[in-house]
Amino acid sequence: MFKESLLHDICYCMLIKSLNDDSKLLLSFYFCLLSLIVIFCDINNFLIIIFILIAMKTKQSRRDFLRVTGTGALGAMVIMKSNWRSLVNPAARSNDVDLKKFGIGLQLYTIREAMEKDVPGSLKKVSDIGYKYVELANYANGKFYGYDPLEFRKMVNDLGMEILSSHAGVSPMGISDDEAKKMAEDHAKLGAKYCMQPWIEEADRNSIAGYQKMVAEWNKVGRIMKENGVLFGYHNHDFEFATVEGKIPYYDVFLPEMDKDFTTMELDLFWATKAGQDPVEIFKKYPGRFQLFHMKDMLTKNPPIYTTNGVDDFAPVGTGLIDFKRILAAKKIAGMKYMFVEQDNAGKNNPFEDIKTSITNLTTKILV
Repeated sequence: MFKESLLHDICYCMLIKSLNDDSKLLLSFYFCLLSLIVIFCDINNFLIIIFILIAMKTKQSRRDFLRVTGTGALGAMVIMKSNWRSLVNPAARSNDVDLKKFGIGLQLYTIREAMEKDVPGSLKKVSDIGYKYVELANYANGKFYGYDPLEFRKMVNDLGMEILSSHAGVSPMGISDDEAKKMAEDHAKLGAKYCMQPWIEEADRNSIAGYQKMVAEWNKVGRIMKENGVLFGYHNHDFEFATVEGKIPYYDVFLPEMDKDFTTMELDLFWATKAGQDPVEIFKKYPGRFQLFHMKDMLTKNPPIYTTNGVDDFAPVGTGLIDFKRILAAKKIAGMKYMFVEQDNAGKNNPFEDIKTSITNLTTKILV
């Protein structure tokens, strides 16, 4: 911005010396007007037109006319060089703004292999790309990615990011009050606002009674979590929408029986769509229950499936088939507060390139 302003002033001085008094006054007026256009509209190429108009209205020789218009056009082209790239390429514009202001989070499962090798370096890359929030996917023995809660929190905060959520599972066999309190205290120290149940093993999906037992445990954990300032919740896949004993667990157990005063839902838009569900219709039926979204795109449209086995058509946000604009238009009905980019198979390619594509598409095509 400083360099552009300096070039702007240099061009003005070059022009002002070449004009008579009347033209100088006219130039000053046009330059003020142009500055407002540049600041508010980002349309710098009007410079060339204005320079030529001024030169045409000035009584001078053809040599002077060419000198003025040539100097003005050259200066305008220099000034608008960086912004012209953003005008014709919205993706380039994302490099010129602070993407953190969009408040987009990343589920770190997306870069799990990189996190296993280099936690500090991987987090720095995530911050440099423009993510504001992170959702963790590694909690064991009271530590996150092998770090104490306060240590990990400081590492993230020092990079200009915040820990918003964490995936930490509760066993289907249940959890003791002491275990739940420990998990709640660790997440509170971490500074997380949410803790999500991320998964249910296939062996535990066979009965409605089994699902109901799990939900009862989640409600207990939710009460203990809330006492520590953390909201517990559930992150779906596609199997929750399969019929079990004549019922659909997500609609007939989870949403009706999870206590909405102590829990919330994190809707994974990819998996819900894979199961043939329309997220917008879910929001309308259960308004206000979905504070978190997982933003993940898919490449193929198939009949509904209810298994994660063999599913591999994940894609960066905005490169697949999901209509995120339509879904986000209903975010108030959903009760959505935050979103996380996630891509289950990003590790197969360059995950950092994929998460950069996702945030670029979100900030230049979907959220604007």
